[in-house]
Amino acid sequence: MSTDPVPDVTFCLAFGYEELSVSVMRQVLGDTLRGLGVEEESVYDILLAATEACTSVLRAPGYSIVTTLSGTRCQVEVAGPGCRSRGLTVARACVDDVTLRRRPGRGAVVTMRKHISWSWDAPLRRVATAH
Repeated sequence: MSTDPVPDVTFCLAFGYEELSVSVMRQVLGDTLRGLGVEEESVYDILLAATEACTSVLRAPGYSIVTTLSGTRCQVEVAGPGCRSRGLTVARACVDDVTLRRRPGRGAVVTMRKHISWSWDAPLRRVATAH
């Protein structure tokens, strides 16, 4: 693990109602985090928490996931038309902070935050040191 700076990155995934979307989300989010250089233990915890959050919004069509990496913090927001707070128990065990915010007429947003570790050879770190 290194403490060299990395630039902030935000990316978004949007899905319909399909149950298959959870496995696609796991693959894309995991590959992206690994590709940027987040260490595997952090990726594992984030994927488990995101899976729980996404599963809890699958009761109605359409949800999105916005992931922001900033220094040693990762924030994942899952927004959808419905959410069950009881489905977030596993997420709370995997990340540092989980909040559920209901939006009248627009569903709910689950926000998860986790302190992450970067690999020593993280590609994102090379981008930061090149500038």
